[in-house]
Amino acid sequence: MKFAASATLYAVSLQPVSAETAKPTIVLVHGAFADSSSWNPVVSRLEKDGYAVMAVANPLRGVKSDAEYVGRVLEGLKVPVVLVGHSYGGSVISEAAAGAGNVKALVFVAAFAPDPGESAATLSGKNPGSTLAPTLAPPVVLGDGTKDLYIEQSKFPEQFAADVPLAAAKLMAVAQRPITDAALAEPTRNAGWKNIPSWFVYGDADKNIPPFTLQWMAERAKSKGTVAIKGSSHVVMISHPGEVAKLIEEAAKVIK
Repeated sequence: MKFAASATLYAVSLQPVSAETAKPTIVLVHGAFADSSSWNPVVSRLEKDGYAVMAVANPLRGVKSDAEYVGRVLEGLKVPVVLVGHSYGGSVISEAAAGAGNVKALVFVAAFAPDPGESAATLSGKNPGSTLAPTLAPPVVLGDGTKDLYIEQSKFPEQFAADVPLAAAKLMAVAQRPITDAALAEPTRNAGWKNIPSWFVYGDADKNIPPFTLQWMAERAKSKGTVAIKGSSHVVMISHPGEVAKLIEEAAKVIK
């Protein structure tokens, strides 16, 4: 499998956004145990094809507060947006999109698409297959009693990025950003996918979110296009950036 060299870079290139931009702006929201650089291989492809792109730094503190932050970013763009989320970022984009009039399409990349009342934790346990819990490191207890969660560095490559070259996966393990246990357990309030056209892509060897659950969420959302990548891990945007970028562009092309 050929790996995009740009995935080892950590600076996300941002293009200026203007009301005159012919194509919609692509806004990317990372999930737990990752950061904005996880989108680099996708960003380079989208920019090459003429799209303005912004990769948002997701706080990973809670669904409501994270969605409010993303919502403020969206408010400032004043242009049509394709909003893309990975993993827990799917919960955030669905919540944020419900209150943002400029989001015209959603793309879920190995991501949660919860109904109101559902959380990342409940959806992860809906079907067997997730092996995340045993790979978590001892939590960091915060001042308010919540806990920051990390994946143990030695277990990160196999759990999170099994189809990424080992050297790159080890770097990702070191640079991972934690998520609070409260964020994973927090129920969503709004489901943007109910009213906004949505697309889904995931790997059928995902160890964080069971592939059956990912497919079920896509079907429930009446996905406009679903891509299941054979043998891919949870980080399909790194190991298969071409397929992910292609799906995002398909979503962008239907925006009028």
